[in-house]
Amino acid sequence: MRLEELLGKIKDELKLRNYSRRTIDAYLTCLSDYFKYIKNVTKNPDIALIKKYLLEKQDRGQSSQTINLYLNAIKYFYREIFKNPVLIDIKFAKTSNKLPIVLSRIEIGKIIDAIANKKHKLLISLSYGSGLRVSKAINLKIKDINLEELTIHIKNAKGGKDRITVFPEKLADDMRQLLHDKPGNGYLFESERGARLDSRNRPLDDARRGKLTERTAQKVFENASKNAKINKGATFHSLRHSFATHLLENGTDVRYVQELLGHQNIRTTQLYTKVTNPNLKRIKSPLE
Repeated sequence: MRLEELLGKIKDELKLRNYSRRTIDAYLTCLSDYFKYIKNVTKNPDIALIKKYLLEKQDRGQSSQTINLYLNAIKYFYREIFKNPVLIDIKFAKTSNKLPIVLSRIEIGKIIDAIANKKHKLLISLSYGSGLRVSKAINLKIKDINLEELTIHIKNAKGGKDRITVFPEKLADDMRQLLHDKPGNGYLFESERGARLDSRNRPLDDARRGKLTERTAQKVFENASKNAKINKGATFHSLRHSFATHLLENGTDVRYVQELLGHQNIRTTQLYTKVTNPNLKRIKSPLE
């Protein structure tokens, strides 16, 4: 079977199992690289060769998360595509325990104030106030917002699960203004290029209009951080880190925070308790 046919078969299988588009793209990228490395693809995995392949990636400085992604993709391939019962007994790489970069409430306020475009300002405000990943923020549909109950319906999150998160009451009026006269089947944050024309030069309906790209959203954050003179190495994802940290600081139970973030494992959420530990913050340095 040719490489293109094999990758196509893998893609179809992942789609049938309802994997997310991001996971499908990641697995295909990993496996395409792996197949080129081993050259001869057979039903039986060469454990020693797989280890050598992953070690070379580690030697090139790739992160533990990336190496684990490659290993997951390889295990999936032999187990689900070739139906090979052989256990690939390779342990996952130890992941880093680095603390997330968290912005203070004042820093987030400065970033939001540095944005002139109303739609972009609302995008950043909502992403912080609801703890959204950039991919979920740009994919929000108008019908996902419930201003009466102040909730957002997050669809097809990690693991293919839906969940509900909070909508900041402070943004309700701005959101109503954005949604004025818009049908509920379009994207919440449309691209300026979204109003494409059909063959008769008529605007397409909202359901077919474009959305902001992840890169555009990230660039909005980067430019605002630069203009606000925030030099902490923060990224768009730092808004989500800050959301979780500030909720814990406000006394919200960690299990509620876990549910709002959609974490499957409570240990992922508990990482934020290391950032918010009030006992550590009360300790004064002995330097006088």
